[in-house]
Amino acid sequence: MNNTQVQSSISKFIPLIVIFSVIILFTAFRVISFGEWDTVFAMRNFMGAFFIVFGGFKVIKWGGFVEAYQMYDVIAKRSKVYAYLYPLIELALGIAYLTGFQLLAINWITLSIMLVSSIGVAKELLKGEEIVCACLGAVFKIPMTKVTLIEDLLMAGMALSMIIWF
Repeated sequence: MNNTQVQSSISKFIPLIVIFSVIILFTAFRVISFGEWDTVFAMRNFMGAFFIVFGGFKVIKWGGFVEAYQMYDVIAKRSKVYAYLYPLIELALGIAYLTGFQLLAINWITLSIMLVSSIGVAKELLKGEEIVCACLGAVFKIPMTKVTLIEDLLMAGMALSMIIWF
């Protein structure tokens, strides 16, 4: 891969890099304002911001998200209703994480959803076909790569960590 191809590959992920940077800054601000380091508080805020931002992007072009999501998610392939509900589920999870509402249940829901999502992503990655990731809805055309799988597993891992700490 030459330098131009590498730059082109990286440029596809600029929206994702910017969004993750904003989420990390938000999390850092919340943790600093909390006054002391608390890993669970940091994870809750990161996950809350993540789900609200990503869910929000999915809602912007809802129909486009549903179409893209049904290409790889194992549940969305079978249920268009689930594909339409998914952005609302993410927004609800985000609000729950930021407010601390029913965290044990929310972590179990997150763990389940993210593991199921990981299965669909892994299946598509193994096929080697290039498809668009629905992670930011249809607003940005980001290719599905191992980054998508890492995102899903990161969220599942944080949810599992918080379940263990409860």
